[in-house]
Amino acid sequence: MKILIAADGSPYTKRMLAYVAAHDEWLGPQHEYTVLHVEPTLPHNAAHMLGREVCERYYRDQAAEVLDPVRKFFEQQSLKASFLSKIGPSAATIAEAADHGRFDILMMGSHGHGALASMVLGSVTAKVLGLCKVPVLIVR
Repeated sequence: MKILIAADGSPYTKRMLAYVAAHDEWLGPQHEYTVLHVEPTLPHNAAHMLGREVCERYYRDQAAEVLDPVRKFFEQQSLKASFLSKIGPSAATIAEAADHGRFDILMMGSHGHGALASMVLGSVTAKVLGLCKVPVLIVR
């Protein structure tokens, strides 16, 4: 089974990884794992003022901050995974990756970073559910 894991570094990402570890009877090494981190695009004016190199470094650092602990988790669990980092609107990018990558299931936490952002922008998880064509396992 091809499993896509959407990770943002929030406590819900940690809970999702704990779920993977606790359910090794069906989420074991026999599956193909891909971990995806999506960093929202910087506002155009800010990106223009900061310059290309600073923006690229920012995106790279943000991805490393989220993916490095997840990479260590997979190593500790003796699970192989590939890691992707994309830039764009979170929900649409996650759903597109799940659909185009022909994954069998998408796993994600029920909430992400920033309660205020969820209140103002709406829930990424709810948007993914509306956009994604593959089954979604939401871990609370």
